[in-house]
Amino acid sequence: MSDGAQQNWLNMAERMNEAMARSVEQNMEAQAKFMESWADNAEGAMLDEDAMTESVESYTRAYEVWMDAADQMYERVTDAAEGEDVSLTEFRDIWLRSANDAFKEVMSTTAFAASQGSMVEAMMDLQKESEELSEDTLSQLGFSTRSDVDEVAGRLVELERRQQDVEDRLDRILDHLEDE
Repeated sequence: MSDGAQQNWLNMAERMNEAMARSVEQNMEAQAKFMESWADNAEGAMLDEDAMTESVESYTRAYEVWMDAADQMYERVTDAAEGEDVSLTEFRDIWLRSANDAFKEVMSTTAFAASQGSMVEAMMDLQKESEELSEDTLSQLGFSTRSDVDEVAGRLVELERRQQDVEDRLDRILDHLEDE
């Protein structure tokens, strides 16, 4: 092998090693974020034993998906080092597929559903508090509030109902007078 070819080979091997190291590092960071998110969801949901077991099993399956992706990446890097033409989009696709599969594993659990329910409940409470604060602020500033408008609307509906009753009675009286 000539010096130029050997240098090219060394440069390519070095780039592949760097790419693999970055890939492993990104994989570990993604797994750490994933685990942190999973733990937050599981912790906040107050799970029973079955749901917690299901949650741990789903995380284990998700972790296996990540490990399979790392194995695939290693194989493709090895293939590239042996001279096979491996595109960078193939590496990206491996990670995207793996991320999708791993998240599916976790999102299909009772724990995930419970955590989402807890989050929605907390958001509804926050919205209620916000509306109460807005109502108090508007009231203190002398503006009409939603409660004021609802009260006026209720009274208007009651007035319309009473008016209809009066009109119906008047129609009956007029009909009775015409019949005489």
